[in-house]
Amino acid sequence: MTEPYDCTECKESLFGLKYILKENNPYCVKCYDDLFSNNCEVCQKLIGCTSKDLSYKGRHWHSECFLCITCSQSLVERPFATKDDLLMCVECYSSEYSSKCHSCLKTIMPGSRKMEHKGNSWHKNCFTCNRCQQPIGTRSFIQKDANNYCMPCYEIQFAPQCVTCKKPITTVGVNYRDQPWHRECFVCIGCKQQLAGQRFTSRDDFAYCLDCFCNLFAKKCAHCTAPISGIGGTKYISFEQRQWHTDCFNCKACSASLVGRGFLTCKDDILCPECVTDS
Repeated sequence: MTEPYDCTECKESLFGLKYILKENNPYCVKCYDDLFSNNCEVCQKLIGCTSKDLSYKGRHWHSECFLCITCSQSLVERPFATKDDLLMCVECYSSEYSSKCHSCLKTIMPGSRKMEHKGNSWHKNCFTCNRCQQPIGTRSFIQKDANNYCMPCYEIQFAPQCVTCKKPITTVGVNYRDQPWHRECFVCIGCKQQLAGQRFTSRDDFAYCLDCFCNLFAKKCAHCTAPISGIGGTKYISFEQRQWHTDCFNCKACSASLVGRGFLTCKDDILCPECVTDS
């Protein structure tokens, strides 16, 4: 004698009937569908246990309802994409939403590798150097006149040559008197420190920092013997082949400034009229 085998939900006998086990509990087909089956996203009808249930991100479809929203082709066992929760085959999605290759103008299919730069996209094999036609990939490149160039080709075709080292300048350089330098090559001819970003001057076509220029070529103050650069509008006093900083042009006796005043000389000294009278 067999033991009774009943539906867990309705308690009807399952003897000789089709049933489904869920967590080791038996259910008749009707009760299982009522309790556990999902409704189709498209037709809203129940997806019974005898039908194939296709699910994606918590939503469910009959296999015959799992179609591209645009061309109505079946998406069963085919790649697909979604837009605003609507299913689309890859071809329709690409045609409407995928970016176009800036070179060949063909669609860049979802999932394929693409290169992007300044809002434009390329197939990997279309992103090539305009000169050598080799794929650029992830290598460094420079864009000029809407064309892309790998670094070696750009240097050969466009980069200016540094006056000092004769090598191409591919980053920010320095222009002086219509000649280009690397920043690190534009240095004082005397002390070799870089001149980019600081004041400098030149003599006989050579560039000098202010310190070197003053030490080599500037006149010396008759009082303090320090160089008088005269660069940048610096004022100084000149008298009988001698020069003074304005701050150094003072009476030898009383140290009063003689700038804009009359003065007398006594050998190598300069004196104000009052100190001459007192003496």
